[in-house]
Amino acid sequence: MVGVSVLGISGSVGSSTVKVLRQFPDHFSLRSFSVHSNWDVAKSLVEEFSPELICITDPKLVGQFGDSFGSTKIVYGDENLTELVKLPTVSVVVTAVVGARGVLPTIAAIEAGKKIAIANKETLVTFGPLINRLVAKHNTLMVPVDSEHNALYQLIEREKRSNIRAITLTASGGSFRNLPIEELEHVSVKQALNHPTWSMGPKITVDSAGLINKGLEVIEAHYLFGFSYDEIEVVIHPQSLTHGIIETLDGACLQYTSHPDMVYPIAHSLFYPSPTPHMLIERKPSTWKTLEFFPPDTKRYPGLDLAYQAGRAGGVAPCIFNAANEEAVALFLEEKISFTSIPRLIESALNQITNVYPETLQGYLEKDKETRIYIQNEFKKGGVTT
Repeated sequence: MVGVSVLGISGSVGSSTVKVLRQFPDHFSLRSFSVHSNWDVAKSLVEEFSPELICITDPKLVGQFGDSFGSTKIVYGDENLTELVKLPTVSVVVTAVVGARGVLPTIAAIEAGKKIAIANKETLVTFGPLINRLVAKHNTLMVPVDSEHNALYQLIEREKRSNIRAITLTASGGSFRNLPIEELEHVSVKQALNHPTWSMGPKITVDSAGLINKGLEVIEAHYLFGFSYDEIEVVIHPQSLTHGIIETLDGACLQYTSHPDMVYPIAHSLFYPSPTPHMLIERKPSTWKTLEFFPPDTKRYPGLDLAYQAGRAGGVAPCIFNAANEEAVALFLEEKISFTSIPRLIESALNQITNVYPETLQGYLEKDKETRIYIQNEFKKGGVTT
């Protein structure tokens, strides 16, 4: 039995992880998990899996459910996420919390020698150089859970690096891929959250609508696989069946294609380096019908170009990009700014905040905080948000 810790178990990735655990009860044991505020989900999972430890991260709920539920201990707050991953019975950590708050438990898991199934892309985007140094120092196995990165992980493993010319991330195009560009200024939160393919949390769904999510994934792919930004490409693929493509030197393309369900990459990351032992969902190629691919329109998706700009700048520029986006998306979800204000705020932050190249976590955290304050001040001034 492999002990598993899931950070963010009530979200889309966390829920899919539970599906996989249920399919393989003889292989995996859920030893710890976190939720933000959904006590009903937490209580149900405790009754089903009897973990050792759970964490409720919403600061408004500290102490509300006591310090135990049956034999399961309860802790509270983001600061205790690290306790979940350090349990001796935990071998695999699924990092599915949203945002830069995932970095400290990820570092704790690296230092504790756990295998990491990483679904928290912001950790690599914001702290990429630092995380890679720690992974190398502790010889940590980190397997990506995002469907695109997991697909590329599997393809790259099967092909000599010297024979790969480029890698390609696919994108559905999000909620507004067919909307006239001039109407984007006036779209509602409800429209943005109506994703055509995936069922995800609100933040990532808004990111997808502006292809900023794909920009974050481009930066993540750079740190995961070591390809330059000139070797990482993005295509719009409305069917969401092909998740990753590698192009070899002779011009041939190899692609990973599966039904759009997160159980595939999650099962792969949990079992790796062993194969998933039996079929998860049967979807024959005859059901695919059509596979379409288009270049992204930079006028429709300006955030994608900003991600490449931040990635190429290096240093804390990706950190600035991510923090600015998190704050701007939160403002949009609160209906305080327009959808098109999101990339404008990100661009302003990238242009106005000084880029540096820190050696320590503190240096990144300081820029993360500076960026968030900058975005809030820009909103209060009303400058680029109209």
